[in-house]
Amino acid sequence: MGIAELVSQFVTDIKSTGWMEYIAVFSGIASVWYSRKENILVYPTGLLNTIFYIYLSFKGGLFGEASVNFYYTVMSIYGWILWSKKDAAHHSILKITKANGKEWTQHVLFFAVFYVVIFFALTALKKSFAQNAIPWADAFASATAFTGMWLMAKKKIESWYWWIATNIASIPLYFVKHYVFTSVYYVILLIMAVFGLIAWLQKYKEEKDNSEEPELPVGLSASYNNQQ
Repeated sequence: MGIAELVSQFVTDIKSTGWMEYIAVFSGIASVWYSRKENILVYPTGLLNTIFYIYLSFKGGLFGEASVNFYYTVMSIYGWILWSKKDAAHHSILKITKANGKEWTQHVLFFAVFYVVIFFALTALKKSFAQNAIPWADAFASATAFTGMWLMAKKKIESWYWWIATNIASIPLYFVKHYVFTSVYYVILLIMAVFGLIAWLQKYKEEKDNSEEPELPVGLSASYNNQQ
């Protein structure tokens, strides 16, 4: 496909974009923005996004994407509960953390299991029920998204790596399926995911540095402060 054909397809598909897709896209952008800020509004805005995309995916015969958004919906409720938990001082109990080697192995296995299941399911459904499916690409985008959402609920920094992979895979995937506004949406999400990763790494470092600062006895602390 040449550049002229790509531009023509883009213009044609943008003109046919419905209001529901616009709402889904903008609420999704808001959700990623809030996740970067570690703000619990990531979940209500995310639910608006996923519920609309479940409908749009079924309507377009994109059953892999529909399964992803259904999973997003369930995990958004789960994440909302985890992020809402507070300690006695009304501080969030769940903190941003990094995965260790054992956890990374669990993450990769989690991804691999979902990839295999989704790939074979879509391969079987493609013949009679999901003609628009691209099994290997849909399975990759879906499995990375499943992993990213799971880790986001646990405030793992590694969630952003999986989101970046999801976004890279989804840009061409939605374009060839004529959801070009959604394709542009994933370009925006890719950029935001990179900044989200940077922001969470900075917060993690700040929280780690603060937790490692030794607490001085009251008298010594006062003496030290007077000397400054």
